[in-house]
This record gives sequence, structure tokens and C-alpha cells, in this order.
Amino acid sequence: MTTVTISSIIDAPVEKVWARIRDFNGLPSWHPRMVESHIEDGKSSTEIGCVRNFTLASGPKLREQLTAFSDDEFLTSYSILETPQPISNHSATLQLRRVTDGDRTYAEWTATFDAPAEKADELAAGMGANVFQGGFNALQEHFTSKS
Repeated sequence: MTTVTISSIIDAPVEKVWARIRDFNGLPSWHPRMVESHIEDGKSSTEIGCVRNFTLASGPKLREQLTAFSDDEFLTSYSILETPQPISNHSATLQLRRVTDGDRTYAEWTATFDAPAEKADELAAGMGANVFQGGFNALQEHFTSKS
């Protein structure tokens, strides 16, 4: 099993960062790599088990299922159901924590998955840099431009 963990400090209060990312269907509103998303079967985007079907800016479509959600813990977890990448048994969590020094946010995005041994490191690096850090960079830019 491969593990990816990326963390960042965002210069905004945790409640503001959470408000920006909490919508499981809202990736296109804050992540530059996502261009379109919808929740299947008319379910709520905070309902455990709902499935988001979204398109990457580069063209591929993915489906992910919400497996945990907590406004109190500023946490969302999900698993990839369909992706063009050779990934299986995927589980990811994006969690925010309050940083009291400066009223900032500690953000951590972690995933575990199985992949062919010869592809695992490349897939982990891409997920970490493009998806996780790319999302954190977009959040940092958004909140920096707001101040």
C-alpha cells in the first residue's frame, strides 16, 4: 500500500477555509485542476455514500464516494471509485486544524492506495504535487488575495 501525505499552513481562520472546501461537490470552485462536478442520484453533497462525478482540466473523468464528513472536525474523507489511473483500494482524508498562532489553518491531505509497484511512486508524487499541493496552493492564493 502506498501512502501520500501533504500538509500546508493557510493564512486564514479554519472556519473560512472550511467554508471554502466543505462542499464535496465544490472542487471546481476552489481547485484549479477540476472543471466540472455533480453529485449522482440527487443526493446531498454532505451525505455519506454520495458519489461525485467530476472532470479534470486535462480531460479525464473520476468518480469518488464520500466516506466521512464532519463540520465539527473540519474533515472530509472519500474513496476513488473510478479513475483512469491504475489505482485501487483508495482512501483519502482532507482535514483542517486551527493554528492559534496568527489564526491560521493547518491543512493535511492524506491518501492510501494500491498500485502496480512500478507505478506507485510516480502516482503518489503526482497525487501529492498536482492534487493535494495544487489544492493547497490555490487556497493560499485565494486567501492571500482576500487580505
